[in-house]
Amino acid sequence: MSSLNIDLDQFSINPQYRFQWEEAQECHVLLFPEGLVKLSGSAAEIMQRCQQPTTLAALVDELQQTFPGVEGLENDVREFLNDAQEQDWIVSI
Repeated sequence: MSSLNIDLDQFSINPQYRFQWEEAQECHVLLFPEGLVKLSGSAAEIMQRCQQPTTLAALVDELQQTFPGVEGLENDVREFLNDAQEQDWIVSI
């Protein structure tokens, strides 16, 4: 798998994972063959937008329109995406 540069590359959810609302968990989750990952509300907002190829800039722009006035949004999103990349939740397109 190629290395993802969060600041430059286009990325999306790893095809080995499926993003969905899980009624039993009462939250969004990432499903994968070995189990599932429960997502917080903010993580779900980010991952929902990663279902189609996107970039950090496009993602932050969309989130800023949805949540105007949130301080530090770009840094928080970058930090989450770096963690998501380490977990293989997102991949370079």
